[in-house]
Amino acid sequence: MREKWSSRSAFILAAIGSAVGLGNAWRFPGLAAKYGGGAFLFVYLIAMLVVGIPLLMMEISVARYTRQGAPGSMRAMNKKAEDIGWLAVSNGIGISIYYAAVFAWVILMFCLSYKFMGLSGDTEGASKLWATTIKTTGTTTGFTTISWPVVGCLILAWALCYICIRNGTTSVGKVVKYTVSLPVICLLIMAIRGVMMPGAMSGFVKLFIPDWSALGNSNLWVDAIGQVFYSLSTSMAIMFAYGSFIDDETNIVVDTIIISFSDMFISILAGIVMFTTMAGVGMLDNMSASGIATAFIIYPQAIVKISSSPVFNMIFAFIFYFCLITLAIDSLFSIIEGISTAVSDKFKLSKKKTTLTICLIEGVISLIYVTGAGLAVLDIVDYFINSYTLIITGILEMIAAGWFFKTTKILDELNRNTKGFKMPYWWFVPSIKVVSPVVLIGLFVWNIYNLIKGGGIYGAADGYSLKANIIFGWVVVLLILCSGLIVKGIVRFKKAKGFTEDERTWDDFKK
Repeated sequence: MREKWSSRSAFILAAIGSAVGLGNAWRFPGLAAKYGGGAFLFVYLIAMLVVGIPLLMMEISVARYTRQGAPGSMRAMNKKAEDIGWLAVSNGIGISIYYAAVFAWVILMFCLSYKFMGLSGDTEGASKLWATTIKTTGTTTGFTTISWPVVGCLILAWALCYICIRNGTTSVGKVVKYTVSLPVICLLIMAIRGVMMPGAMSGFVKLFIPDWSALGNSNLWVDAIGQVFYSLSTSMAIMFAYGSFIDDETNIVVDTIIISFSDMFISILAGIVMFTTMAGVGMLDNMSASGIATAFIIYPQAIVKISSSPVFNMIFAFIFYFCLITLAIDSLFSIIEGISTAVSDKFKLSKKKTTLTICLIEGVISLIYVTGAGLAVLDIVDYFINSYTLIITGILEMIAAGWFFKTTKILDELNRNTKGFKMPYWWFVPSIKVVSPVVLIGLFVWNIYNLIKGGGIYGAADGYSLKANIIFGWVVVLLILCSGLIVKGIVRFKKAKGFTEDERTWDDFKK
């Protein structure tokens, strides 16, 4: 019998925890600062309503009907679409490996927060604390340099991840009660402090007062759509897995809207923290759309200027990085849950053993990020996955659901338990069939344009060699795109030894 969430709140909190991650805390405020504050919020809201919510509803509702992870859910709509599900799983594998490294860096900074007591007013020292400790070379040639403190933090990150999901929905349900509420509490504490700082109002003005002229910037629309797409954890197998564990009586329409707007609320709360704090210390113009730069270089400079009290600054640093820890752990274990569910479903394996095996294998691979070249490798891998394979997966999911399957069947499943508000046909079906694919294709084409404009095969960032882009960029993309073929090869091998594959489609599944 398939495991289920212990309650509706457990599912909602787990989904919110997955959706709300480090990107909410650092990338969202940076993009808002870059694109006219309220103007970015306006476009973000439109993108969430038009693209984000329908896509999220589709993944959850199909998974509930089939009780399968991403590959099984996609196969149910069309046998040839299973490969799309494995694309989503492979995205999750690539992202979780480097996300664990970022999580390790956050743990490291939490442990080093005591040093902020001796850095009051020393913005240069604060900005170098992280880079010095992780021993980054800033290039892809520093693999022989290893930061042993980061190794320890990385091992701790993977151990925490496994502990949180070792018993599936049972342990996840218990963990998310705290890991979803604690970052909100931390953000509220930091927001209160930020609002009390002199000059904080200028931060509010920059965040909420729209600069409508920014709407004419095509990059604003691309980045806002991308932020929604990535933030809601779609196209990486997570929501398929979580949706497959929900009760038949779940009102997916209402729950999805709760999840989406909670994600947006926490992003805005993080924006208030960043804008008011940076304004209060006179660094409002220093905000960056780069999450790494914001969390580990720029914000530490703000922390040492928050007050004249070294002890207060140290405590504030502990609270900030503890907040990031709670945001990171949910996202990491959610991705691993999506991968583990897909693999254990397909090959009829023990879920607990599969989860442990995945954590161990990915943990070994992630050691590449504890070297001096780790930051550069992460920059390249992150760029290529987020710019290409994630978007390709989303496009193919929408095409499979909208053009190679009767979309109204998904809508019927979606509205099955709605007593009041129902997801209307005019909102859901056009989004799945036309709007979302067109928007995501536009996003993909824009990324290709920027790639060509930036020098052809180069594209991750300035300064990286052609060899580095090929090895850590295009090879990773190729492996993800070929993941379905790899799985088919494994299945053929296992069939020769008596393995029976589950090949059910939509009409074969019974309630």
